[in-house]
Amino acid sequence: MKSEITISELAKLMNVSVHQIRYFEEKGVLEPAYTDNNQYRMYSTEQVYQLAHILLLRKLGVPVNSIKECMTSFSGDQYRQFLQRSLREIEGDLMRLDQLQQFIKKILHEQHNFSSRSCQYQIKHRDTTYFACWIEMDSNTELNAKLLTEQANRVPNLFESDIHFIYDGSSTVRLYIETQAPGDFSLPGGKYLSMQSLINEENELEHLIEQFYDYAAAQSYVISGPLILIEKSYLSLFSKNRLHYELQVLLEKGSTSEGGKDHDFGTNND
Repeated sequence: MKSEITISELAKLMNVSVHQIRYFEEKGVLEPAYTDNNQYRMYSTEQVYQLAHILLLRKLGVPVNSIKECMTSFSGDQYRQFLQRSLREIEGDLMRLDQLQQFIKKILHEQHNFSSRSCQYQIKHRDTTYFACWIEMDSNTELNAKLLTEQANRVPNLFESDIHFIYDGSSTVRLYIETQAPGDFSLPGGKYLSMQSLINEENELEHLIEQFYDYAAAQSYVISGPLILIEKSYLSLFSKNRLHYELQVLLEKGSTSEGGKDHDFGTNND
């Protein structure tokens, strides 16, 4: 009884196609044990192990043309180094996928909160947040593509971030990107009056800001700190490229309960 198997049996055993095995043979990385009288390719246990090694190397991204060199000349130490390098690359890929997953969750969460709100205004609690300054410009300067490209500090995945415009009453407007460690600027923790809105053009912002402050005054809220304008460009995906902005101001402690009017909307801990 023969101990060798045919190419179709080998393909079934290794869960690959016959075509794939023949391709490896054409490239000189796998040979049958022998060809029988009926011209059938026959494979022994040795070829089974060889094919297993070939498939592993292909899974690790080794080109077919390089596999023969690996299998004939690589030492155990070289294989160890190769596998360690592959592991580092995989860990990097997993980190990027995790970041993408968190970003997608953020988009869906924020879009759901925006679309499901019954009221335009909210009181939000935010913890102390730290920022790195990205752009500093005159308040009369319009942000444009040329200005973006001239910045020395390049921000990776810029428009996946919330861009914070800080208006502190001076003639200078600063744009900040949130950072993990203490940076150039920080916003204190506390309750913030928040309004999110979609606009077609940036020149509509002035009216939006006036509306925001009028509402705060009507509610007798006491504002403490600068106006924060947050651009969330990724949410424009859901609004046919209309610009999505959120306005925030810090309220003095007790302002939301001791003012002339109480708000009639819930708090949000985003």
